Amino acid sequence: MRSIPILASLAASALASALPPKATDTDSTQLPLVIWHGLGDDFEREGLKEVVELAESTNPGTYVHLIRLAEDGNGDRQATFLGNVTEQIAYVCDQLAADPILRTAPAINALGFSQGGQFLRGYIERCNAPPVHNLVTFGSQHNGISEFQSCSLGDWLCSGAEALLRSGRWTNFAQSRVVPAQYFRDPTDMEQYLEYSNFLADINNEREFKNEDYRKNLMSLNRFAMFMFEEDTTVVPKESSFFAEVNGTTGEVTPLHERPIYKEDWLGLRVLDEEGKLDFRTTPGQHMRLTEKVLRKTFEEYFAPLKGEQSTSSPGLVVQRAH
Repeated sequence: MRSIPILASLAASALASALPPKATDTDSTQLPLVIWHGLGDDFEREGLKEVVELAESTNPGTYVHLIRLAEDGNGDRQATFLGNVTEQIAYVCDQLAADPILRTAPAINALGFSQGGQFLRGYIERCNAPPVHNLVTFGSQHNGISEFQSCSLGDWLCSGAEALLRSGRWTNFAQSRVVPAQYFRDPTDMEQYLEYSNFLADINNEREFKNEDYRKNLMSLNRFAMFMFEEDTTVVPKESSFFAEVNGTTGEVTPLHERPIYKEDWLGLRVLDEEGKLDFRTTPGQHMRLTEKVLRKTFEEYFAPLKGEQSTSSPGLVVQRAH
């Protein structure tokens, strides 16, 4: 869902001239980090620049690649509302494979903010070249949304997408052009969802045919950490961050472990869980309100240099400073 504005990544020229990731010593390797931002954000926002700087200061030598779907911030923001998610992920697959630093690294780490989290998971399931080592998602809608967020007054791009979603969420136009429609999922309307969903029903392997490549690719992760915001009212339901199902009438939550997607292991999540590679984390506050402390701890735990044998294996965000 929407993150509150986040700023400018590094300028394209700075990214092009960035030094490749290098070992901090002879027994460690610092993997590159790829970040995909959320709805309503773009790669030129201040918050993203702060995240890049924090990643680099926490783990020196980190090369950070900010995913972009256009050459400028305005176009990148528009693409978070309007576009075909399947085509966007294919574009990102080509983008990452073309980066000379990413494609020569033994693996990459991935960080997804809001809808960027399920899109990165889509990248892993559909191409995963270069391969992802650790995936971390914050407030992502892994099990979809059952309501669309309210838009800020004067945000005509958001309002236009919202109107299209509300007027015909299962139309071919909405499912091929309105980004949030492509991860809309109402448990009371599963028949139409399974028939018409352009993105989520496929990437969650919910249809009768199960794509074994999706399962194999996701199981190749070393760690998959999902963060849910405790007071999140932007993502409905917030438990979607954990792949949970929520009854819209009673509010009853069916956790991932009790759902067929886990029991029958459609995506390999059960295998990851049994191997201790699937983490369910909560963080205080509203959607995408992240503190520097939480981010730094996350970078230390999931994106630190690989040691020993590991080194050879394969909504804008608002960063709140502690006072």
